[in-house]
This record gives sequence, C-alpha cells and structure tokens, in this order.
Amino acid sequence: MKFLLYNIRYGTGKYLNQPFKHIRGYLGRSVKHIYRIGKFINKYKPDIVGLVEVDLGSFRMYSRNQAALLGRITRNNNVYQYKYEEDSNYMKFPMVRKQGNALLSKKPVLREEFHYLDIGMKKLIIEVETEDVVVFLVHLALGGKTRQKQIVQLYSLVKDCKKPVIVAGDFNVFWGEEEIEMFLQASNLRNINIRKDPTFPSWNPKRELDFILCSKDIKVKSYEVIQTQLSDHLPILVDFEIVK
Repeated sequence: MKFLLYNIRYGTGKYLNQPFKHIRGYLGRSVKHIYRIGKFINKYKPDIVGLVEVDLGSFRMYSRNQAALLGRITRNNNVYQYKYEEDSNYMKFPMVRKQGNALLSKKPVLREEFHYLDIGMKKLIIEVETEDVVVFLVHLALGGKTRQKQIVQLYSLVKDCKKPVIVAGDFNVFWGEEEIEMFLQASNLRNINIRKDPTFPSWNPKRELDFILCSKDIKVKSYEVIQTQLSDHLPILVDFEIVK
C-alpha cells in the first residue's frame, strides 16, 4: 500500500515564484492548479492521501470543493472537514471558514470522526478507518507551548487503537523533531523519515515539518520526500505493508 501526505496550500502554489507571493499565494485563484495536483497524485497511485490546507469552497475555487474535486480526479473516496468548530469566531470570515483538511482513500471508509482539540487555532484532527488501517490527519499550532498541549491530546486519541495506525500531517515543529520524541515513545509510533529529509519550504527545504508516523505493525518498504513545487511544502510518499 502507498500513503501520500501533502500540504497543498489551498492549491495556490502557482504563485510561489512571483512578486507578493505570500499575499497572492493566499488570495489567488486555484481551480487550474488543483488539476495539476490531481495529476501529480495520480502519477504516484497512492491508496490513501492525506491533504492539509484544503479549500472547501471559497472564492479561490469559485465555490468548488477541492477535496471533492480531487476525489473525482483521482477516483478516490473523500472525507473532509472544516478546520474550525461551528461556534468559532474564525467561521465568521467567508474565506477562512472554507479552510479544511481532507483524506482520500481508494478503499471504502468504514468510519470517520472529526476531533477538535481543546486549544489552538488549528484544532482539527480527522480520523478515518479503512479495512487495513486507522489514519489520523493533523495540522498542529504554530505556537510551541500550544503544540505540546495538542500532542498530549493527540496521544489520548491514538493510544487505544486496535488496528495499525498512521498519524500524519503538518506538525509545525519549528523547535525540531525533539518536540514529538515523547509522543513517539509513549505511542510506540516511529517516524518513517529516517533520513530526516526536510519538507519546507519546497524551493529551499530546511525544516522537517511534515511527518508520517506509523505503528510497529506497519512495515515500511520505502519512502520518498518528493521534490516538486506545486506547494510550499514537499509531499511524502511511503510504500508499506501490514505485518500480520
């Protein structure tokens, strides 16, 4: 099986090398670029795709949902959710309230749950169960102290899983992988990126911000941090099998 993790930056990566890239990268239209990302995904034929920073229907997409569109392009089932809870102040802003994360899966989704952490702006954790694995998709806070509290809550979700587990996403660990060391030890998960290849920024990678963490009953056959500038993050592809 193959799992692909990709922070797609709301499909606005085409502005990376242009003037005012940060503003245009946040406000720019993204429909055509999403088709490029869909073509990229199809090239690697992943069984499950974790997508961080997905536009679920703002003006950038002319009200179209990137998760649903990528699901059609890649012929995958799709699960998505908004980053912020319904009663959050962030849901009052037209574009911000359409920001979310998503999972695509070739196999049927047996169960899906959306968890919101108690602290931080980025609180959403998507949990999806397929026949083979349980996947938790995360996007943690920018603030270090907030991240640490979020990681403790993440552990409480992961620790009782009976199936093989993948925890993946943009962890924003600007202090280094040491931030998640205790989490890895307590949960018996391991970072598949044993070479510590950086994933951000895509045009000059220096930081390892994106992680795929696997339980011990998942045997990693190979992995690759793919060099592409469709977003400001680099995607990670892992080829694995379940150890019975």
